[in-house]
Amino acid sequence: MSEAPSFILYEHAVGYALFKVKEFEDIGSILPEVEQSINDVQRFSSIVKAHAFEPFKNTEAALDNCNYLSEGLVHPDLLNFLEANLPKKKKKITLGVGDSKLSGSIGEQIEGLKCPFTGVVPEILRGIRNHFAYLSKDLPHHSLPKAQLSLGHSYSRGKVKFDVHRVDNMVIQSIALLDQLDKDINLFGMRIREWYSYHYPELFKCVPDQYKYIRCASAIMDRKNLDETVVEKLKEIIEDDEKVAEIVELARTSMGMEISEMDLLNIEHFSNRVASLIEYRQRLHQYIKDRMHSCAPSLSALIGEQVGARLISHAGSLTNLAKFPASTIQILGAEKALFRALKTRSNTPKYGLLFHSSFIGRASAKNKGRVSRFLANKCTIASRIDCFSDVPVETFGLHLRQQVEDRLKYFETGEIPRKNLEVMKEALNEAGEVQQKVLKKKKKALKRAKKAEAALAEAGEAENGNGVVEEELPKKKKRKTSEPANEEPMEQNENVEAPASEKKKKKKKRASAVDEEEE
Repeated sequence: MSEAPSFILYEHAVGYALFKVKEFEDIGSILPEVEQSINDVQRFSSIVKAHAFEPFKNTEAALDNCNYLSEGLVHPDLLNFLEANLPKKKKKITLGVGDSKLSGSIGEQIEGLKCPFTGVVPEILRGIRNHFAYLSKDLPHHSLPKAQLSLGHSYSRGKVKFDVHRVDNMVIQSIALLDQLDKDINLFGMRIREWYSYHYPELFKCVPDQYKYIRCASAIMDRKNLDETVVEKLKEIIEDDEKVAEIVELARTSMGMEISEMDLLNIEHFSNRVASLIEYRQRLHQYIKDRMHSCAPSLSALIGEQVGARLISHAGSLTNLAKFPASTIQILGAEKALFRALKTRSNTPKYGLLFHSSFIGRASAKNKGRVSRFLANKCTIASRIDCFSDVPVETFGLHLRQQVEDRLKYFETGEIPRKNLEVMKEALNEAGEVQQKVLKKKKKALKRAKKAEAALAEAGEAENGNGVVEEELPKKKKRKTSEPANEEPMEQNENVEAPASEKKKKKKKRASAVDEEEE
């Protein structure tokens, strides 16, 4: 049985509180008595009493302390509070703490202090949490619910703002939306085909592509009104004159029923909506490509953007995917088949989401399992490089992809591939050069952004100071008249010597005149 703590540390949104626990003669009776007294305030207050309390200075200090505690670290405020309020002889004292990491940190900071976190400590903390408003009624603090609400909002805002998985979250949501769009577009396309086939059933045989069929249906509408403008539209959509001529000929001899204008109008509206969804799906696919190239370039270069995004989505984040072993990535997405095989003692699945990769399809039936295992190994390496490198580049992914290609050749022809050590050395050398180029581009982009911000700031100051400039215009005119005077100092300095030279010339002239008179 654990030893009863002398003091209990309780962290609240308003500050730190230190509670003193009464001494028990029988250690075995501590836990039952605490459990029985948790629901009774008066009885619990006889076991635990407030010893010291220190409120946080402001919300920023509370958030800073909360961040330290969430990571299991001791904030300087907490250390000063404990040293000031605990007895000097700390070897005989035990301080109950709710977190194991915090217990170890306090033990490192304060020598000789025991910090248990098991046994009766969680039960006492549970009672303090329930009755803190009563136990702290004599302590100097403001409203407890308001403090908890403000600190909770600040802490959550900080966690969301500095989330390391924020780029992964965009990829996860985008790939989920892409899968949902694929299902909806297929369903809506089938509905348009069935609906419009009542009027023109032969069109689907001529135009099997879903997007082109929908655009053709919205362009033709009533097949009896096929004129030159409709034919031109069809040529733009299909880009095949023979196929357009076939569509026009079949429209004239079609066995479809006649449809009213109201029905055709509804079909046109619905087909336009579905066509816009298909176009948006293409833009979303390009967006996923761009995000994957910035988030996981090596993984996307190895197995493609869609398969890589599905692996990240299934794992939860790129960090989680990097932590998985190759055996887990190999069967990721085939969990049901795996547990069914374990239950029935049959063969386990060879691949999950990796089946959508082109490498599995190119391998022969007997080598599919080997290629899947090798590809999962390379995916693990690529995800770890992308996750933990400062400047992720696709160089490693390209070399890993070439290794998979060489392994496929080895299974087909028996040609021995290069060793992994040689390939990785070559990839490291190339990646260093590429990373330097990427860093230079980022620096240039930052400089351009700073220049743009400075230009915007100057433009804003110029707009705000229009009145001041107009007032100073007359003063500038005065300055222009006085500018020569301001610009003359150098000339004056040069002309300082001019009068002296003129005096010498005059003296020489006088002297020569006197000589002439004497003669």
